[in-house]
Amino acid sequence: MATRIKLIANPNYRRSGTKSYVHALRKWGFAPTLEGPYIIASRIQQTGRQFTDKPVGGRARIVHKLQKKTGDQTGDVPAEDVQNDSEYLAEVGIGTPAQTLKLDFDTGSADLWVWSTELPSNITAQAKGHTIFDPSKSSTWKASQGETWQISYGDSSSASGSVGTDNVNIGGVVVKNQAVELAKQISSQFQQGSGDGLLGLAWGNINTVKPSPVKTPVENMIAQDDIPKSAELFTANLGSWRDKNDPDKGESFYTFGYIDQDVVKQSGQEISYTPIDNSQGFWQFDSTSATVNGKTITRSGNKAIADTGTTLALVDDNTAKAIYDAIPGASYDQDSQGYIYPSNTPADKLPTVTFAVGDKQFTVQKEDLGFAEAKTGYVYGGIQSRGDNPFDILGDTFLKSIYAIFDVGNKRFGAVQRTEPSQNTSAPPSQQ
Repeated sequence: MATRIKLIANPNYRRSGTKSYVHALRKWGFAPTLEGPYIIASRIQQTGRQFTDKPVGGRARIVHKLQKKTGDQTGDVPAEDVQNDSEYLAEVGIGTPAQTLKLDFDTGSADLWVWSTELPSNITAQAKGHTIFDPSKSSTWKASQGETWQISYGDSSSASGSVGTDNVNIGGVVVKNQAVELAKQISSQFQQGSGDGLLGLAWGNINTVKPSPVKTPVENMIAQDDIPKSAELFTANLGSWRDKNDPDKGESFYTFGYIDQDVVKQSGQEISYTPIDNSQGFWQFDSTSATVNGKTITRSGNKAIADTGTTLALVDDNTAKAIYDAIPGASYDQDSQGYIYPSNTPADKLPTVTFAVGDKQFTVQKEDLGFAEAKTGYVYGGIQSRGDNPFDILGDTFLKSIYAIFDVGNKRFGAVQRTEPSQNTSAPPSQQ
């Protein structure tokens, strides 16, 4: 049974360019290559017996941690400095009878984890707006003995807990005996989020359940024949912040088990596919060139991943600089740790920017080149530096410009260019 699930706007989401960049830093753990208040600090950690005057036994390893510089001081990153990047949420039913939770669909991770009654009471008591999954109220819940999970980021934030199986209803498709990870501990950065958990759509080899990774919902859909063998795929159609005023853009949605041909026909183009490399668990493909106002930037050997769990698009420094060099008044702002440009820049003064997906270029909608209000009179750009990360992270800034096909069965990524609406200015509202 193929299905379609509508995404809903996260009512508590507020755009912040710097906070979204910090989210990407902590999620992906790359070190910034441009100046700003947030850095990746490295230190040697010794395991085994403690140091005396000489190290005895154990091993030394380098630990990387996201930190914030304030004046001459360097310390931990406050929870309020991190943007929860769940711009869209989807309602998913878990258990029997189904308990409806709002989850973030994330192609950059592979865990299905939820807020649960195993969390400490002081956290659940303050969890306003959250639905807390209660496994004791589900007749189909089965606890998994000896299995645990933990997601850890470079700023010491983490979520962890126990594992069980239950029925998971995604848009009417019921995935039976799906592994569900119950949060038992959750750090303050994760508490900041307004969703009830996350549903990973990356490949299962990066699932964090131990002692062995578990299958993702999509992998189980395929294994259980919940979606047709001829269409072992899912698609993402992400809307822009102008959607509410532009009916031609349509709603935001995912499909599982079929491609929405109406969206493809509206584009007037055929789907362009490129092979993916899933060895690291991601939807990674070749992206060896980009263009700015028709001028090609060759990026030999460059790779990119499609990540719905990151709102910005993060690319190599040379490409990022070329983009903002083409915008009058744009500059790199150290305080914002990102490129900014004047908020009154008209659309016809913004560059046409494309990124290659395999052999074909896809244009970033001009309306998404400006992500959020930065300092007074300036916009924080939707495309920023990937630091020392070895590949591009093409998040929502790019994905809103295409209809994306994640073809699991054929290990390929497909894209169709969406039509950009007319606009008079590039500046987005300060809040979603």
